[in-house]
Amino acid sequence: MAGFGVGERETCVLDPDGYRVHLAQPLDRGGPWRSPRPGRSRTASASSVASTKMPPAARSVEDTLPVDPDAVPDVTPPTTLRGVAAEAGRVSDRARILAGTGQNVLGLAIFVLASFGMNVLIARAFGEEGRRALGVVTLATQFAFIAGAGTRFGMDHAAVRRVAIDVGKGEAGRIGAVVSRAAAIAAAASVAAGAAVVLGAGALSQRFAGTPREAFVAAAVALPFVALSQVYLGATRGLKRMGPTLVVQWAGQPLLWFVLTLAAWAFSKTVTATVAAYALSWIAATAAAAFLWRRMARPYGRMPAEPGEVRALLRFGAPRAPAALLSQLLFRADYFVAYPYLAPDERGVYAAAVQVGFALVLFLTAVSYMFSPYVADLHARGRTEELDGLYKTITRWTVAATIPVLLVLLVAPAQALHAFGARFETGTLALRILLVGQLVNVGVGAAGFILIMVGRTGWDLAIYAGSIALDVGLALVLAPRLGIEGAAVAQAATLVASNLARLLLVRRFVGIQPYDRRYLRLLAPAAVGGATIAAVDALIPDAHWLVDLAAMAIVGGAAYLAVLLAVGIDARERRAALALGGRLLHGG
Repeated sequence: MAGFGVGERETCVLDPDGYRVHLAQPLDRGGPWRSPRPGRSRTASASSVASTKMPPAARSVEDTLPVDPDAVPDVTPPTTLRGVAAEAGRVSDRARILAGTGQNVLGLAIFVLASFGMNVLIARAFGEEGRRALGVVTLATQFAFIAGAGTRFGMDHAAVRRVAIDVGKGEAGRIGAVVSRAAAIAAAASVAAGAAVVLGAGALSQRFAGTPREAFVAAAVALPFVALSQVYLGATRGLKRMGPTLVVQWAGQPLLWFVLTLAAWAFSKTVTATVAAYALSWIAATAAAAFLWRRMARPYGRMPAEPGEVRALLRFGAPRAPAALLSQLLFRADYFVAYPYLAPDERGVYAAAVQVGFALVLFLTAVSYMFSPYVADLHARGRTEELDGLYKTITRWTVAATIPVLLVLLVAPAQALHAFGARFETGTLALRILLVGQLVNVGVGAAGFILIMVGRTGWDLAIYAGSIALDVGLALVLAPRLGIEGAAVAQAATLVASNLARLLLVRRFVGIQPYDRRYLRLLAPAAVGGATIAAVDALIPDAHWLVDLAAMAIVGGAAYLAVLLAVGIDARERRAALALGGRLLHGG
């Protein structure tokens, strides 16, 4: 950046291309916000103008996204460089989050395909016992994942938050010490829990009839590695880097589970072998996550941890540990409660419906992971207005990206479930009910992550505790009477209530909310996309389920995207989306 001459102060004006900042304004000694004295021009001479590119070195698409002059407030004198720098920072944050989220598309696609393929493989490989086998494997693996979430003691979110804050305040050298302590806390808690599960595996097998004891032992082995991998990956996200999470968690682990399962079945095609392969995939994921974190943290050097660091982490994690456990149970408590009341075939059908319903929140998960470190950083520095703008933009993007998936699943739930087998189509109504709850979940955006990142972990725990009580209570009443549809109503109602509560708390404690009138621009793309998907389904009623799904997704998605780009987003977002699309198409 060029320096200032004597008697000048900085003034910033954006060129029409949105890149250049000109610095040239005579210094007004009467004060920075007063009119100039007579004879003092506010206009810089050509010789006094200095300009620079923002940013000076573009390394990726987020660095080259131009600032939209129409979206930047009036910066005519007297506006200081600091003010325009803040606006440029807001645009840069949005661009980086959009770019990171755009790059996540590939990872999410791999995750969806691998997870979906794994469930289909299990359902079909065991023949007549496919639905029962899928139900048992789902029970054991989700048990390990949920227990891993609870026993990491909130250290995954603590790592995200502390790394982002320490880097933001210029103390990045502490992040290695912080994460090491967080990992030690998670390891101690999860190993103890895993040992307890091994000791109680027999009792668990009796409680969940049809689940072998050895399957729970394999799940117990997976438990500590599920916990530790999330701590290391959380630390990398604190550096605002999503790559490791994509490679390790969303792509590597599910793909490796698929491969290891096929290898294990060569020796023993059983439910226990399938769960053991799941455990091995998480062991490998933990090793990869730890390696990537240490490599990324090395350039920041090493500073000692602050006094009382472990106590601070434990204070953050104490309410977060049970909340994390409950957060995983929130999507599955109704399944566990309904399990004894459902026929063996119905258990697998409901597990499949829940799995398909999760497709609606995958984009929300990707955005929330990318958004979290920005929340911690901006809130710690008191930049609420910027955080509010980001929350609105990010949530609207999430809703826009989710709409085509929602439309396909609403129009053709039977085709989606048919992937597991023709008999799984009995879960059509349950899936539609589940989608209602997930739609509200998407619609409030990253409200839960915001509460955690600003340190309101106690309130986060209170919401989860109330939600679980509601879910279990409704499932106990409805599942015996309505079967899988009753369990689905319990989950959907709980998601609606819990997310509305989070929305109110974010407004109260942080002073931000995700809505503005720009959401209305999504109505036209949704209407066109929905009509197109329904028309495609009607035109090929006898098509193979996969052909029908693919045609609806491709044709309906193209129609939705065309209208979205035309009228659903503003000019700046359109340029950003096209730039990201071009980069993804060219493998960048």
